[in-house]
Amino acid sequence: MTTWDTIIIGAGNAAFCAAHAARENGASVLMLECAPEAENGGNSRYTAGAIRFAYDGVDDIRALCPDLSEDQIAITDFGTYTTDQFFDDMFRVTRYRTDPALCERLVTSSRETMLWMRDKGIRFMPIYGRQAFKVDGRFKFWGGLTLEAWGGGPGLVDAHTQIARAAGVEIRYDTRALSLLTDGHAVTGVKVRHKGEVFDLKARSVVLASGGFQASTEMRTRYLGPGWEMARVRGSRFNTGDGIRMALEVGASSYGNWSGCHAVGWDYNAPEFGDLDVGDGFQKHSYPWGIMVNATGRRFVDEGADFRNYTYAKYGRVILNQPDQFAWQVFDAKVTHLLRDEYRIKRVTKVSAPTLEELVRKMEGVDPQGFLDEIATYNAAVDTGTPFDPNVKDGRAAKGLSVPKSNWANRMDEGPFEAYQVGCGITFTFGGLRIDPDRAQVLDNDLTPIPGLFAAGELVGGVFFFNYPGGTGLINGSVFGRLAGSHVPVG
Repeated sequence: MTTWDTIIIGAGNAAFCAAHAARENGASVLMLECAPEAENGGNSRYTAGAIRFAYDGVDDIRALCPDLSEDQIAITDFGTYTTDQFFDDMFRVTRYRTDPALCERLVTSSRETMLWMRDKGIRFMPIYGRQAFKVDGRFKFWGGLTLEAWGGGPGLVDAHTQIARAAGVEIRYDTRALSLLTDGHAVTGVKVRHKGEVFDLKARSVVLASGGFQASTEMRTRYLGPGWEMARVRGSRFNTGDGIRMALEVGASSYGNWSGCHAVGWDYNAPEFGDLDVGDGFQKHSYPWGIMVNATGRRFVDEGADFRNYTYAKYGRVILNQPDQFAWQVFDAKVTHLLRDEYRIKRVTKVSAPTLEELVRKMEGVDPQGFLDEIATYNAAVDTGTPFDPNVKDGRAAKGLSVPKSNWANRMDEGPFEAYQVGCGITFTFGGLRIDPDRAQVLDNDLTPIPGLFAAGELVGGVFFFNYPGGTGLINGSVFGRLAGSHVPVG
């Protein structure tokens, strides 16, 4: 029987980064993916591909995007996103609960890891369409999120796959890992099922990179709480927590925000799981330019509390807690040109009308009078003396309300009006396994490393609590995937 140096469970971004790093060190690598090849890539294939990392200016962007022309650079203000800013964002949005050692590894390794990925052949490009607005003839990036993988999530996964295969990595699809093998001390392989046959695969180490438990209705309801069975899953139907379960069965320590998750506003009529034909298009993230109301017609959240990068991942939970688990995002003609591309897809739950009275009659499930009263109260509270500027937190507020709007407030008074119905779409769960921040090795309940077991990606706990800065999921998988792969033993 062949004994591999390492078996990697999963085939998304974190798993591939582990595979690339392991092959760099001469390890023989087998990747196991329970999905068929047509659905390969885990949650990574469903992302828009944005990756957060620390950078000091345009030279760092040039190093990662050598295809950028001088004309593009001349009309773009990339700004900076320093390690201090990254640290500040991580601690602020997680309410200072992120594990300091894991966070330090993530932030300080982010730029180096991006350059390593670029050297491997992963291509990046500026996110002009979603993260920059043109002001006075120049694009200005905001919210600390500047680059995305070429081709989005699908492009990232396809590039990873090609690079791994060229390096000699074997990838087996339709192969589900069932449990970890041990000799009573170390992990020695994996029991798997392929086409109805169950058998053992031996290895000197195993890297778990199979995602969180968001696609398991039972685990969502058990750990996130009642009502979470009603959420839609944004990504892969295969991320059912198997990697976490297998590790806990051999004594791994659980860690992090088990009742927390990344969840967003998602089209109300989206399917149960992600649809690769639509990708990330069911998301609806332009709410800072409008308002959100629930079934009573009332606003329930500060749409302008911060850039959407720092609020969208927690507002899905808020929407799920509203009456009948839905909300409507409402925009008037002053801002509809700012709406992201996802608002223009064919499969969208949208109504429009020349007046608010006509609009609310089309907004299924909403109390019409409550809505009209709310709009009147909101409009009266808008500070029209402060200029509207989507590139900065402009301080244009609606104050004195039970639910204020802190930035980007405009009166809802210019038709035609548009409204989009959203529910909750869960992206990934925050609870998972405890790892050593220096090696990405899984720790047991005595906080001792488990020989031969590593982990990376969504199933690592302790990084995110309550919320997360947009684009941090992919860099988290990249940093700790690379770290895990770098430390697997080679025979």
